[in-house]
Amino acid sequence: MGAKASHRQIDLNYRTGPLRRCEPFRDAEEAWFWTMAALMARREGARYTANQGRVVRPCEPDDVVKCLDKLYRQRRIDLVHARILRLWGERQASPSPALPRERCDWRLWREALERLEWPLRVKGIVG
Repeated sequence: MGAKASHRQIDLNYRTGPLRRCEPFRDAEEAWFWTMAALMARREGARYTANQGRVVRPCEPDDVVKCLDKLYRQRRIDLVHARILRLWGERQASPSPALPRERCDWRLWREALERLEWPLRVKGIVG
């Protein structure tokens, strides 16, 4: 009595479609702005459907948030880093080191994004 093996055909293009290529983000900052835009839209009631935008991305917004959460759990970033990322991400702009009021935010912004860059690169989110 041999066990009957079931073979399922796996569609490798289920996330991107047959004719669309994924385009990774150029850096962690671009990935973070995209993530925050998607999260703000979701908060305002938009329904997110994967890969329906102009550019197909290699992840979903929650994937970037999970990388950030992992850094926090590993104590690589603090809550103040996450607060600065949220604040400036909602503004869709990075703080300016030239402005005295934004200099401290800029330092924390850079630290957080530098630490986020590698996990995103390993996952193929950043190219």
